[in-house]
Amino acid sequence: MSDGLYHLDRDWRYTRVNRAAEEMFRIKEAEVLGKSMWDVYPELYGTVLYTTFQRAMETGEHATLENHYPPIDRHHLIRLFPAEDGMTVYVSDITERRRAENQLRQAQKMEAVGQLTGGVAHDFNNLLTVILGNADLMVEEVGSDAHLRGIAEMIQSAAERGADLTHRLLAFSRRQPLAPVVVDANQLVAGLEGLLRRTLHENIDLELVRGAGLWKAVVDRSQLESAVLNIAINARDAMPEGGKLTIETANTRLDENYAEQEDTRAGQYVMIAVSDTGHGMDASVLGRAFDPFFTTKAVGKGSGLGLSMVYGFVRQSGGHVKLYSEPGYGTTVKLYLPRAGDRQDAADTLRAGESQVAKGTERVALVEDEELVRQFAEMNLKALGYDVTSFPTGPDLLRAMDGGLRFELLFTDIVLPGGMNGREIAEEVVRRAPGTKVLYSSGYTDNAIVHHGRLDEGVNLLSKPFRKAEMAQKVRAVLDGGG
Repeated sequence: MSDGLYHLDRDWRYTRVNRAAEEMFRIKEAEVLGKSMWDVYPELYGTVLYTTFQRAMETGEHATLENHYPPIDRHHLIRLFPAEDGMTVYVSDITERRRAENQLRQAQKMEAVGQLTGGVAHDFNNLLTVILGNADLMVEEVGSDAHLRGIAEMIQSAAERGADLTHRLLAFSRRQPLAPVVVDANQLVAGLEGLLRRTLHENIDLELVRGAGLWKAVVDRSQLESAVLNIAINARDAMPEGGKLTIETANTRLDENYAEQEDTRAGQYVMIAVSDTGHGMDASVLGRAFDPFFTTKAVGKGSGLGLSMVYGFVRQSGGHVKLYSEPGYGTTVKLYLPRAGDRQDAADTLRAGESQVAKGTERVALVEDEELVRQFAEMNLKALGYDVTSFPTGPDLLRAMDGGLRFELLFTDIVLPGGMNGREIAEEVVRRAPGTKVLYSSGYTDNAIVHHGRLDEGVNLLSKPFRKAEMAQKVRAVLDGGG
């Protein structure tokens, strides 16, 4: 039999144990025959399993229950068949079925969050673009009026928090557009050291253990920095009395067996492990650690999206996340990032605010259906010196091109009314005017320019909400051919 089977007499003594049960519970029939089940497993006293066994023996009624056996981390379906001479117990190992069901629930949960997030992200980020942009303008305009400046800066802060919330939800649901490049994880961790030391409390020691001969990883650099910082902040909060935070990098390989169990792909990975000596998590908390909005922090102290964002980003990147924790012994979060292979991409990405605001005089066609965003973008592009003509839909732009309109840059939203999305508009514009540069903008990209979680090759995207300086840099970079 593939099922485990054992028989107990009326005094709970083992009278028969088959080979499957021996292997299942790592026991030998000869060692337990004549012994009481409760002497062999004293930890079962008072549990649901103990109560169910007792009731079945007393009433003579068949019973079925599921049980998790921690020493071997297996889930069992247990069927009880009482008789006059005792009780026969059949045990089926359902661990793999439980894992598959958990993976399915996780996938359904992510799909539901993704659909909800995608439904509101586009409109929400449109509003935030206008709020942030005008708050920035207010800060510039109020000059030395401290009271008005304070109000404008509060608006900025609130809008930034709203943008961050949407970003984290998109990250968890794996619906953010990633721009992966080749990254040296050792250099990235070293570059974060100063920020991490400022973020951690003075009573927390930081140690970096960088692996020799580390492979390059393919990942979105800014998202990885944000992920490591999120984990470090969680670790800091888990060590209120102080402790040690260790960040380690290493080359590793996940084999087929591990990959099958963890629903990931076998292969070579670059690992970043972040370990703390904090209070740790018990099994119930550990099982929900990646759930969105789940947090053990006090009300107002955390959104519950830090680890879920990390999980979604790494999985969308083709990697894997593993969490190890035990109460009183701290926590380790391991990020497994895909190895880069022979790719030689530049690792640096464009960052807003790193250079002076770039200006220009080129002609720009702006397509944006949200009137407030269109006004905001047009006003700021004109302030930068560009010759801007704006349209609410793609067909409106194409009709203007039929009338002789020409321009060097198409700056278009992706999700648009009028029967054409941004990608379709761009393809038609480039067909009519080869050489026209294209810059997309969106708060939610859907599948027009993102496939398998990554931006299509050669696509330039400015994610909403964006600010004047970010728009200026990206527009200039695309016109200059830098993307």
